[in-house]
Amino acid sequence: MEHRRLGASGLMVPALSFGAGTFGGRGELVGAWGSTDEREARRLVDICLDAGVTMFDTADVYSGGASEEVLGAAVKGRRDQVILSTKAGLPTGDGPMDAGTSRARLVKAVDDALRRLGTDYIDLFQLHAFDAGTPVREVLSTLDDLVRAGKLRYTGVSNFSGWQLMKSLAEADAGGHQRYVAHQVYYSLVGRDYEWELMPLGLDQGVGAVVWSPLGWGRLTGRIRRGRPLPAGSRLHDTADYGPPVEEELLYRVVDTLDEIAGETGRTVPQIALNWLLRRPTVSSVIIGARNEEQLRQNLGAVGWTLTDDQAARLDTASARTAPYPHFPYERQEGFARLNPSPVRSAGGDAGAPRG
Repeated sequence: MEHRRLGASGLMVPALSFGAGTFGGRGELVGAWGSTDEREARRLVDICLDAGVTMFDTADVYSGGASEEVLGAAVKGRRDQVILSTKAGLPTGDGPMDAGTSRARLVKAVDDALRRLGTDYIDLFQLHAFDAGTPVREVLSTLDDLVRAGKLRYTGVSNFSGWQLMKSLAEADAGGHQRYVAHQVYYSLVGRDYEWELMPLGLDQGVGAVVWSPLGWGRLTGRIRRGRPLPAGSRLHDTADYGPPVEEELLYRVVDTLDEIAGETGRTVPQIALNWLLRRPTVSSVIIGARNEEQLRQNLGAVGWTLTDDQAARLDTASARTAPYPHFPYERQEGFARLNPSPVRSAGGDAGAPRG
């Protein structure tokens, strides 16, 4: 397993990491992802560690904390072999202190996560969403205190907009606070919005991308094809409205190209989609999920080989969309492009991802 530097930090993370969203399996949304119990979770962790996948990601909102509990039980006795990543900030209840990233909320959220995970420190702690009601300075100073207390090693964010992340980094620099080194983002062949603003920001500021839902919210599993109904067992029947929308024609255009390349390489559609992501700028780690051992082993087949430049370029073309204003002039007009070259174009086929 290739290991890459997480942004501008000293932390080395595997190119593939494992998402424990299926652990616990409680609630309408997360329950549709899967319901992995402790015994099954330990088996999946065994397979991951054998393959060099050492980072495991979860969040306090996954199954009401049960995901953290099951993950903690699955890694018990081998804490020094794993990188634990979790998130907090989204609502976990109806009370006034059950959401956000205020000092009181963050201190409690971290202590609760440590208890559920069965550990005394978290390797990577991320804010699950931007809290517009709490001053950025309060958030950063609280995280600094938690780092100094030895409860957190590195900090990051998830689902921030460009201005939210840049404001946070600027405040960190001005106040001498620890900078965020990771941004957990949605990025896939059918969801490339990350490239328009957040990717250039990540390159400029040394923030590594940790990619969630790299298969487009379950759309790039190889089961969806043009002209066919959605498979009966697809979780999209229950979860499509929760996730990022995808235009049907874009989806089918991408899947058609993935099918062509699958025939050329002998690889599966998910493996090709994941391998494409691993070539992109700023990508430090891609989170893979699995409801069972078969799915996990298939996703692990995304590494150890690489697409050709021609195959990657065909996927680039099939998945391309017109950027919104103010980004599209920089893609379409020569004068704009010369002043601000695209990180994706300038990086070429093996796009400068942080790596060790």
